[in-house]
Amino acid sequence: MADEVKLLKTWSSLFGLRVVWALKIKGVQYESIDEDLTNKSPSLLLYNPVHKKIPVLVHDSKPVVESLIILEYIEETWKQNPLLPEHPKERAAARFWAKFGDDRVMPSIWEAFIKGREEEEHCAFAPAIENLKFLEEQLKGKQFFGGERIGLVDIALGWLANLIPVLEEIHAIKLMDRERFPLLFAWIQEFSKTPVIADCWPPHEKLVSKYRAIRESLLAAAPPHHA
Repeated sequence: MADEVKLLKTWSSLFGLRVVWALKIKGVQYESIDEDLTNKSPSLLLYNPVHKKIPVLVHDSKPVVESLIILEYIEETWKQNPLLPEHPKERAAARFWAKFGDDRVMPSIWEAFIKGREEEEHCAFAPAIENLKFLEEQLKGKQFFGGERIGLVDIALGWLANLIPVLEEIHAIKLMDRERFPLLFAWIQEFSKTPVIADCWPPHEKLVSKYRAIRESLLAAAPPHHA
C-alpha cells in the first residue's frame, strides 16, 4: 500500500516551497492542500495545535511540523536521491548552514527590506551583506551548496532565488549582484533553472504585490521618525 502523504501550505510560503522541492526531488507523490491563514482549517489546527502554522507534512495520518525538521524527516523516510552527504561531518555542516539561513540570513534581509528611510538603508543592509558573504564562501569550487547536485542546504536557502528578485524590485536596491556575489549569483541562476525547482515557482508579479502590501503596512505602522 502506498504512503498517504499530504502537505498543508500556502501558495506563497517560502517554507512550504522547501517541502515541495524535497518531495519532488525524492519523487514522492503527495496531496497539496493550500491553507487560508486568515481562516485556518480544522485540519491545520488539528495537525499543528502548538504553532497553528504551515507547512505541515502529514504522513500516514501523522503530522510533522517546522520546515527544516520536515526536510530531515523526508530525508530519513525516503532514501532515494539523498539530500544530505554521507560523511557525518559534512552532514553536520549542511545542517549548520541550513539553520544559519533561517537564524541569520533571513532576518537580516527582512530587516533591510522593511526599512523605509534612506538614511537607515545602508546600516540596515550591512548585516545582510555580511551574512551573504559567509554563504558566498561556502560555494567556492562548487556548483551547488550540496556539491554537484541540489541538496538540503540548497533547498533551505532556495528562498533567496525566489524572494531576492521580488524584494529588489520593490525596494529598488540591488542586493545580490554579480560583482559583489559572483558565486551566489551563479548559484541562483543554476538553482532557478533546474526543472524540478523552476516548475514550482509562485507567480512573480503576485509575490511582488503581496510583499509590497506587507512592506507598506509595516511602514505605515512604524512610529514617527525624529531626527
